[in-house]
Amino acid sequence: MFKIPTLRPAVGLAAVFAAAMFAAPAAHSQVTMDWSTVGNAGNAADPATGFGSVSYDYRIGTHEVTNAQYATFLNSVAASDPNALYNPNMGSNARGGITRSGVDGSYTYSVKPNMGDKPVNYTSWYDAARFSNWMTNGQGSGGTESGVYTFDGMNSITAITRDMSNPNQVFIPTEDEWYKAAYHQPESQGGAAGDYWLYATQSNTAPTMATATSTGDVANPGANVANYGFGAGWDGLNGNLTTVGSAGSTSYYGAFDMNGNVFDWNETLIGDNRGVRGGAWGFSFEFNLRSTFRGDNSPLVENDSLGFRVASPIPGPGSVAVLGIAGLAFTRRRR
Repeated sequence: MFKIPTLRPAVGLAAVFAAAMFAAPAAHSQVTMDWSTVGNAGNAADPATGFGSVSYDYRIGTHEVTNAQYATFLNSVAASDPNALYNPNMGSNARGGITRSGVDGSYTYSVKPNMGDKPVNYTSWYDAARFSNWMTNGQGSGGTESGVYTFDGMNSITAITRDMSNPNQVFIPTEDEWYKAAYHQPESQGGAAGDYWLYATQSNTAPTMATATSTGDVANPGANVANYGFGAGWDGLNGNLTTVGSAGSTSYYGAFDMNGNVFDWNETLIGDNRGVRGGAWGFSFEFNLRSTFRGDNSPLVENDSLGFRVASPIPGPGSVAVLGIAGLAFTRRRR
């Protein structure tokens, strides 16, 4: 399987960013998540890949989790950070969006200028799982070690438990859930049963590369635009990441940036690894964006091209679907 390499910054802007940062979110801040409903339950899988069939309706994050949202999470749970939820590259690398101040026991976190609404990166799969548990547990002082994902160590989970009748649950989407939300083309859109687009912009034509404004909004938004291939600039401007949603392109179900910006983790095990999909800002070829491209990485990996979005059950009456799988144990975190 394709492994996502760590890309190195072209320029070091840490000193500039450290001199002018946003104030840390208040302790009572809450993360508000925009959701896109993924309907058409029971759809057929993509005949080209075998992915995308989901038997229930669900919600997926309209946007990738942003630096501002992740900083709120850190300020809630990581005054001490025994689980290394913060990667120092978030502060020192031009493509990271969060700085940390203080000492262990009283750490605070702030977003860099122009980076609050960019997708968070340098997050491992375990970071995404703990963020999901925290969301499930009501945020604030909610715990990170149980919820959907049951941890028994820093990088070890014993179970994944979902209850699709509980709209308070938040989880990392499975590969099928992510794939359907990105590529599915329902019959109402001219497709036959089981049809899918090649790109997550409701297109079978490669997206136009995004360019960026001085604040990192996409300067050329449109119906088939994505931030990939260094199109947003190789000059360190906004870390080459673009404001979530500013490309203007969505999947059929209304989710932005399912192609480009950063690769998204998914929940599915591929050997000992976890799946990643969607392409990223710094990958020159559009094939990384395609439905036919399947990536995976160790759940410990953290780099400037990896982020995540979350999913959740539909509010209201629904059938119960409980899934449980064994987790993987690791003894150290890779940087």
